[in-house]
Amino acid sequence: MAASEDVLWRSIRKNGLGFSFRRQLPIGPYILDFYCAEASLCVEVDGELHELRKDRDVARDRFMESRGIETLRIRSLDLFEADGIAHAKALERISAACERRSGRKAIEERMRRTRLGDSDQTSSP
Repeated sequence: MAASEDVLWRSIRKNGLGFSFRRQLPIGPYILDFYCAEASLCVEVDGELHELRKDRDVARDRFMESRGIETLRIRSLDLFEADGIAHAKALERISAACERRSGRKAIEERMRRTRLGDSDQTSSP
């Protein structure tokens, strides 16, 4: 996993946003950086090379759309900004997309886990 993916994974793992994510999930000929099954949401961390291969990304996104999966792209540089604002905004975008696509608020899962006492439960790798 790239350093930028690792930074994001530390924020979203263990239901950090109230949704469970898997990382490096193969779907068809592609490997998704992060995937939330409940929301059918793929989160891709795009490095500088993605600017040079937009056509490939468009084809990939269309493939995912044909399977009901929305792709949300996060710029890798946003995860390393010193003030952390871009990172926080990226997390907000991911959470909002999960809520919109799943039909529930992220806080509901956090509250359920707290009631059940399983707040240390881990998500799939």
